[in-house]
Amino acid sequence: MIPRIRIGNQTAISCADPLEPFLFAIQNGFDAFEWFADKKEHKDGSVAGWDESDMDTDIRRWIRDTGAAHDILFTVHAPWQANPLDAQGIPLLIRSIDFARDIGAALVNLHLYMDDGPQGFVGALGPVLHHAAAAKLRISIENTPQTTPDDFNATFACLAELPDFLAGTVGMCLDIGHANLCSLTRNNFIHYLDLLSDTVPIIHIHAHENRGDYDSHLTLFTGPAHEDDAGIRAFVERLQCRSYHGAVILEQWPDPPQLLLEAATRLRALLEEKSASMRASD
Repeated sequence: MIPRIRIGNQTAISCADPLEPFLFAIQNGFDAFEWFADKKEHKDGSVAGWDESDMDTDIRRWIRDTGAAHDILFTVHAPWQANPLDAQGIPLLIRSIDFARDIGAALVNLHLYMDDGPQGFVGALGPVLHHAAAAKLRISIENTPQTTPDDFNATFACLAELPDFLAGTVGMCLDIGHANLCSLTRNNFIHYLDLLSDTVPIIHIHAHENRGDYDSHLTLFTGPAHEDDAGIRAFVERLQCRSYHGAVILEQWPDPPQLLLEAATRLRALLEEKSASMRASD
């Protein structure tokens, strides 16, 4: 049986109504959605985005029930400030885990920070992993433009040495846009993926494009893949070979949002095309 890969979108600080991207997902039949706690207060007193403090018990219950009714897999992206190496980062991560638990999400995502090396990061992450395990949630660790495949290989080697490490409770979020900006694999995110050890479990995907210049978060198939989708086809092949069965989150709120639907439709077609090919070869 070919593993199911869900496709969804994400909340965005650029959207005036924090719930609009979620309503878009429901209306267009997406089967995954990511809540990114990203909030900014401007000098004029106006506020953009949202964080967990804006979601009371009733809203959390509504999100959970609505997601279940529409078979939507929820994930939560912790605030970008949630660095476990910082004293302020742990409470932010705990808050994201509690929010994820309340809405019935599957995992919480955070970035990898290598300031103290792989052992330092894994050591700092301990309280977060335990809190997530108690909430029956997984943790995904995302590559940034600064983190390399070797950083992930070393980090997951350290995780595997933890005495109470449970396989499947923590994995990698592969951000293909960030991989495309990594200095070692610039404009070649497939090479980034190929350099990851088989012992690094990919459990979550962030999908967006750029031209190797900056983190522009172009909607899938509107950047380099608009002219040539060979990279996305190779990516789909790698996912199938790894038996990936998580979500692919389209990390943007484009103008018009219809671009998300077009990207999801093309990506689903490529996934089905590859699945059909695999079934035929069995």
